Formats: sequence, structure tokens, C-alpha cells
Amino acid sequence: MRRAGLFGNAYDGTRVFLTGNTGFKGSWLHLWLEALGAKVTGFSLAPPSEPFHFPLLDLEGSTVTGDIRDRAQLARAMAEARPDIVFHLAAQPLVRRSYAQAPETFETNVMGTVNLFEACRATPSVRAVVNITSDKCYEQLESPRGYVESDPMGGHDPYSCSKGCAELVTASYRRSFFAPAQPPVLLSSVRAGNVIGGGDWGEDRLIPDMMRAAAQSRECIIRSPLSVRPWQHVLEPLCGYLMLGRRLLNGESVFADGWNFGPANNSFLTVAEVAEAVAAHWPAARHRASPPSNAPHEAAMLRLDTRKAQEELDWIPLWDTRRGIRETARWYKAYYEDGEVLTRQQLETYVNEARHANRAWTGNAE
Repeated sequence: MRRAGLFGNAYDGTRVFLTGNTGFKGSWLHLWLEALGAKVTGFSLAPPSEPFHFPLLDLEGSTVTGDIRDRAQLARAMAEARPDIVFHLAAQPLVRRSYAQAPETFETNVMGTVNLFEACRATPSVRAVVNITSDKCYEQLESPRGYVESDPMGGHDPYSCSKGCAELVTASYRRSFFAPAQPPVLLSSVRAGNVIGGGDWGEDRLIPDMMRAAAQSRECIIRSPLSVRPWQHVLEPLCGYLMLGRRLLNGESVFADGWNFGPANNSFLTVAEVAEAVAAHWPAARHRASPPSNAPHEAAMLRLDTRKAQEELDWIPLWDTRRGIRETARWYKAYYEDGEVLTRQQLETYVNEARHANRAWTGNAE
């Protein structure tokens, strides 16, 4: 991938500390950062199971195996890395697991965030921090309008509540410690929708569940066919995170705030519609709707309003939801049928299409 001009060359030679780098989103971001010339240090738990996306990429940066609940270990790792910018993705990311493991969810997502910020405060090299939370951080209004960044934080289930709490922690540290510091550390939070893409084998997620079932020649059971989510390919929010990180590295304090990254308004689909679209690109992905009678509560309607990112950050989605589904299905089909890993190829395709479309972050329109 030709990296010249991308994100104003902000990451070329830049030291990056990336928590959760071995996870689904983290592995894609680690790959993109290395392609941009960044020197990446990851901090993550040990791989949970096989298959696993991160080792398939054969990345160069170092990874510290650790738990963000261990404040001392996290602080040591960051001090040794001396990063310029920190991207915080490590989390307990599953709604249904949060009901079974509520204490672990709050310890990881809330106190883990506190531990990260304390490590940043103790590391003089840090100039910018991007904290990745979730679209589920908002108080659940079950409204057809999209959530805007100024809506109240909340959450019904432990996972959603923990992400709302992480947002409140972020705002508190920004006002109490990072903004008054000299020089200030610029801290932002980002809230993305339901992210899809190759290499996700997380439990209780629609497309990974469908892909596992397809690989085993069995039918996937869909539990919430009418739920609406802001589906988007993983490269879409990651592009937004990188655009935002560039602004923070440039010292532009107006961008130290909360940001939504989601699909265009006409891209919101139900779970059933996504399942049908996946099956259209890989017929082996058979499914059947069978909502359980005793399922724990999950929001039926989630939408994000992304006008702020589009108007102030100049972030514009490149691939709509159906294109993201197509690329995701292609990735898994190639992996399971031919043993191919299309991650680098899809990143290159995305960047080339963005250049052709004159997206500002490619340097073509600057």
C-alpha cells in the first residue's frame, strides 16, 4: 500500500500504544498503523481461541501480554513504549457475557479505562489519546432518530452501562487532568456502531456466528431478527479514529471531544436483512430465526447521528453497509474454502478507492 500523503503522514515514524491490538478491531488497526509507518506497541490479553485473526497477519510491532486491570503492569508497558499517541480498544465487548460476568465487565471497561489514563498521566511522551467506547454508551431511548454526541450516557445492561461510565470517566479526566496539563494531553472518545469484517470470531455476534455455522455445514439460529443496528465495515470507523488521532497529534484541542462514527442513514438494516445479504454472497451461510423466550434485554433500535464527524472532521463513509457485508462474506469464504487471508488486500482496495474518490485523508484533496 502506498502510504505517502495518507493522514498527512502523521503516523510515519510515530510511536503508538495500542491496547486490545490482538482483538478483531485492534488487529485491523495494528495492520493499518504499521502500513502507515507507525512504531506500534500492543497491550492485550493472550489469544482466547483458534482461529485467531492477529497471528494470521504476521505483524512486526511488539505485543505485551497483559490485563488492563493490572495498573502497575500497564504503566510499565507504556513507560517502556514511550508513545506519542494511545488508542484504547481493550474491553469486555459482549452484551450477553456482561450479564454473566458483570463484575469483570465493569472492572475491565471502567477501571481498565482509569488505569489507562493514569498510565498516560505518568508517561510524559503521550500527547494524544483516543478512547474507543461504543454506540451502546447512550441512554437507550429506543428512538428512530440517531444518537448525537450530546445525548446523555446510560445503558440498561452491564456492558452498555460500563461504556457509559467509561465515557463519564473520559470527560472527567479530560477536564480534571489532561486539559490543565502543560503541555495538555488531548483526549477524545469515539463511539462506533456494529462493526463487521473478516477475522472476527467473537461469540454472540451475528456474522461470526453465521460464518462458524457455515464452516461446519450447519444452520445458524438468529435470536433477534428485527433488531436494527448501525452496521459498518471495520475500515470505516478505523479511518475515523486515524483522522481524529492526526488532529490530536497536531495539537488541535477542539477535536478533544466525543465523536460518532456510523453508516449513512440509508444503511441501517435489521439483523434479518444482514443475514439474508450475507447468505447472498456465501450460500453456505444458512440461517433460521428463532428468538429465545428468556433472552436478556438488548436494545432493539440503535442509530448514530454522524453529522458532527462529517461536518467538522470531514469523515465520510466510503463503503455502505451492503458493500461492507459483501467484503466480509468474501473474506470468510476465501478463508474457509481456500485458506486465504484477504485483510491486506481489502485494506489496499479501500485506500485505493478512497484515493480515487478524493477523500481528504488520502492527501488528494488537501
